[in-house]
Amino acid sequence: MAARFFWLLAGAGALGMAACQWLIYCYAPVENVMGMTQKIFYVHLPLAWWGLASFLVVFVGSLAYLKTRRPVYDRLSAAAAEIGVLLATLTVVTGSIWARHSWGVWWTWDPRLTTALIMWFVYTGYLVLRGLDMPPARRSTVCAVVGVAAFLDVPLVFLSARLWRSIHPAVFAAEGGGMDPAMKLTALACVAAFGCLWLAILLARKAQLDQRARMERLFLDNN
Repeated sequence: MAARFFWLLAGAGALGMAACQWLIYCYAPVENVMGMTQKIFYVHLPLAWWGLASFLVVFVGSLAYLKTRRPVYDRLSAAAAEIGVLLATLTVVTGSIWARHSWGVWWTWDPRLTTALIMWFVYTGYLVLRGLDMPPARRSTVCAVVGVAAFLDVPLVFLSARLWRSIHPAVFAAEGGGMDPAMKLTALACVAAFGCLWLAILLARKAQLDQRARMERLFLDNN
């Protein structure tokens, strides 16, 4: 059943992303100021949203581990953190390409960009911590505490464009009013399609970590 659900998600995500290419390049209009460069938005937005969703999973998994001490929640947090850091990295890269064309610079210390960079460093440190040589139970506990504390920056990233004066546009905001309906539909379709792939990848990585844990237990039992 789990394998069937994985393949269903992966298939839906792949088909959805293929359909999104038509929406991006044929259905959504070309933006007047940025031209074709604006279309990176349809990649940047899903990367950002599902990166934040990954860190939310780390937060929930860490809380669950601290409450129950069940290793399954620790492995869920580990899988989500790996995916989240990857997506956060790609978000910064695609955002820099956007910024170079829109603002004339690859990087600026805007509140949204600054809080996102801090978040990237914190969760990269979390992954480094997971690789340290220490007793598994202690490492899981320390990582869970860090996973809870690190989440404090995530709402700031999401709300930074609204809380402080920022040149980074708020989601779906456009000069003079809301986004074109075709652009909004395309963006939401990309978010939904990428969400299916994100969940499939999360489940696959979690399954890999579960298998590695089983193999380590078998090795210890036979030695």
